Amino acid sequence: MRIDPRWATANTDAIRKHAEELAALAPDVIVAHGTSSVGPLLHVTRTVPIVFPAIVDPIAAGFVDSLARPGGNATGFMSFEYSMGGKWLELLKQIAPGVTRVAVLRNPAFPTGPAQFGIIQAVAPSFGVELRPVDVRDEEIERAITAFAPSPNGGLIVTASVLAEARRDLIVTLAARHKLPAIYYVRAFVAAGGLLSYGPDYIDQYRRAAGYVDRILKGEKPGDLPVQAPTKYELVINLKTAKALGLEISPSLLARADEVIE
Repeated sequence: MRIDPRWATANTDAIRKHAEELAALAPDVIVAHGTSSVGPLLHVTRTVPIVFPAIVDPIAAGFVDSLARPGGNATGFMSFEYSMGGKWLELLKQIAPGVTRVAVLRNPAFPTGPAQFGIIQAVAPSFGVELRPVDVRDEEIERAITAFAPSPNGGLIVTASVLAEARRDLIVTLAARHKLPAIYYVRAFVAAGGLLSYGPDYIDQYRRAAGYVDRILKGEKPGDLPVQAPTKYELVINLKTAKALGLEISPSLLARADEVIE
């Protein structure tokens, strides 16, 4: 098997260029992570099979006709279901019960950005929390968080988007600087010093995607392979960050964690 990789980070022009290059190679299958990569690929080819290991909502993004019968040349695995938004808020309140104000970092231009925020907004009253959306696209993101932080009992929820990933170090630094308990959608933020994360096990997602690649190479059509939700989620907690924030984590929450970074 020959594998041709491309790395494009958050640069949309680079992603578009790489999509064109990969489609021109006429490969037997393309594996692409995330909405920002799959969209440009589907723009340049509707014939080459595409398998995505992680997409927040392939229907909302227009990549598939339905989860059960994708119908086109793309299929794969969802990052999580929208109910995850409520889980983020629940876990944030468990680790920092005093939080009553939450800034939600989101990208409203991202196909699933409004829906992720909408779920958090729907459950916020039951947790007694006031929300403030913060546009992660904004060059003034530092100013927005700095303005939010001085009032007491604040916290952060960082929803899934390629821009949030690109600004990971800045976001984690701002949370630490202003002593804001924060929950993230993926482990990488916690490994960089964030407090906690709850999201899919991406290694498992790629293993499952490899299974779809195998089936396509053996003759099955991507449009006939259903889009599947994750089967494994991971809760990661950074004890050093919790200590710096003055948070005492309950034994029950620690026992539920898949990984504790000390």
